[in-house]
Amino acid sequence: MARDLDVVSPRGRVVRGALSVWAILIYAFLFAPIILLVVFSFNANRYGTFPITGWTGKWYSQVFHDYQIRDALTTTLQVALEVTLVSTIVGTAAAFPLVRSRLPFRSGIRIVMVLPIMIPGLLIGISLLVLLTSVFHWTLSPTTAVIGQSVYTTPFVMLLVAARLQGFDVSLERAASDLGANTVQRLRYVVLPLIAPAILAGALFAFTLSLDEFIITLFLIGSHNTLPIYIYTQVKFGITPEVNALASLLLAASLFLLALAVVLPGSIRRVARRVPRRAAASA
Repeated sequence: MARDLDVVSPRGRVVRGALSVWAILIYAFLFAPIILLVVFSFNANRYGTFPITGWTGKWYSQVFHDYQIRDALTTTLQVALEVTLVSTIVGTAAAFPLVRSRLPFRSGIRIVMVLPIMIPGLLIGISLLVLLTSVFHWTLSPTTAVIGQSVYTTPFVMLLVAARLQGFDVSLERAASDLGANTVQRLRYVVLPLIAPAILAGALFAFTLSLDEFIITLFLIGSHNTLPIYIYTQVKFGITPEVNALASLLLAASLFLLALAVVLPGSIRRVARRVPRRAAASA
């Protein structure tokens, strides 16, 4: 029976081969531009395109010696850190009533709270630009960019924390209450340690989104520059090896942060499980 199942007709082999070729073409279409970007960042050709005349790393050193890039990097990190802080606090706080409250139409409320994910960034940028400048008469600055990016990134944090809270064992809080813990103590010693991996993943995700955000930032940051905006202004005058190197560094930073968001929560959970065991063994 097993041998019969392993036998594939000639037509089936042709279909499998065609699907394999199609999958390879799809992956090549998706990742070939990224690979070329990294390759061109090491190309000795001054124009940053074909032909490849040699291999060098001098474009990366020039990136770090450019004062405009340093200023853009400083602004980018400042905005990203502030966005991460705001999104983590607001998103975590919003996840609790979303999961544990008895509000009517809770599913509808969830949809409303995640609308910034579904609304195009162009509309978010324009609407916030009108609100902040025409209604509140604020001057565009990195602070207004933080507000705009936080509107976009907070729902991601909220969804991650809410998913963790939905799988939370409420009996642990009841046990803590039986032992005399009040609301603050239950939150500090029981709830937050157990949902910390989701909070950390949401914070890293918000930082990554802020690091790469372009459209909303372009509308709200005023005369300041972030790395994506700097790359955009340079590309308008032609693609250079420095732009390729800077984009490659931005890509590496994004991949590193996403890897941390995937790996760290599991590591924290494993460490949290070992601590009670060691305490019990030492007792």
